[in-house]
Amino acid sequence: EPRFLDCSYGFRPNRKAHDAIKVINDTIMYKKVNYILDCDIKGFFDNVNHEWLMKFLRNDIADPNYLRYIARMLKSGVMIEGKYEDTSVGTPQGGLISPILANVYLHYVLDLWFEKCIKKQLYGKAYLVRFADDFLIMFQYERDAQRVYEAVIKRMELFGLELSKEKTRILPFGRHSVSRETFDFLGFTHFNSKTRKGYYTVGHKISRKKKKQFKSNLKKWVKENRNTQFDEFMKTLNKKLTGSVNYYSLSGMIKEVRNLWIHSLYVTFKWLNRRSQRKSFKLEKFYEIWNDRIIRPYIHVDIWSGDKVIYNMNV
Repeated sequence: EPRFLDCSYGFRPNRKAHDAIKVINDTIMYKKVNYILDCDIKGFFDNVNHEWLMKFLRNDIADPNYLRYIARMLKSGVMIEGKYEDTSVGTPQGGLISPILANVYLHYVLDLWFEKCIKKQLYGKAYLVRFADDFLIMFQYERDAQRVYEAVIKRMELFGLELSKEKTRILPFGRHSVSRETFDFLGFTHFNSKTRKGYYTVGHKISRKKKKQFKSNLKKWVKENRNTQFDEFMKTLNKKLTGSVNYYSLSGMIKEVRNLWIHSLYVTFKWLNRRSQRKSFKLEKFYEIWNDRIIRPYIHVDIWSGDKVIYNMNV
């Protein structure tokens, strides 16, 4: 953990996705950012090279017995459709240690390489933010972005990885950009926007993909559980909605999360009333029950303050 760099946020103590979002927001707002290299590694966890990973681990760990355990785990194989298959690359599916090994791998493949080698060769400023295998780089100059894009492709190939050409791109972004292009990162869509007084700001909203996924999962769960005991149903639903809504409750996103909350109300009302031919609730009565049982959304994470991310727990 002490060896990892500040640009890495995924699967580390006292670091969350919201911290990465705040850093991206502050970097674009207050530093020289005009272009963004939005990157996507194709099937990262399935393509980690075991030989390279063990070399990286040996650089920091002297205990040969400990390293032997990790090597055995990497080669333990996987079950595909009930059949065992050997593994020569990749980390264990669902393994608790896989995220840590991923951080070790990309620490050497990407983080150190970018900080120690690449930044020295650039004409302007550049900033890397990585969360597990998702990362983006913010640049002052487009020519730097283009050079690093080509360098990252070669760097990934050297260590058995590949960038998705369909999902990796350079886009103009920042206070001096008139582009309406957006980029998705950690479930949010980020875009150029303005405040009510006309000043530049970075806008955030729930990505279309995640919003669709939320609605689909909600509908499926309500349909499958609508016949359970009502108090237990509402208690569990409240927990599910609170987790999802709190994740997206960033500064400036109260309208977004309220829309999710209201959508959840109508979906629940609709499917509860389909439990039999006789309706269970009238809408006015269900409003009262919903407001009493389901916590209303509020801004849970402050990314606009000058300090570290604040998690507001006051309802």
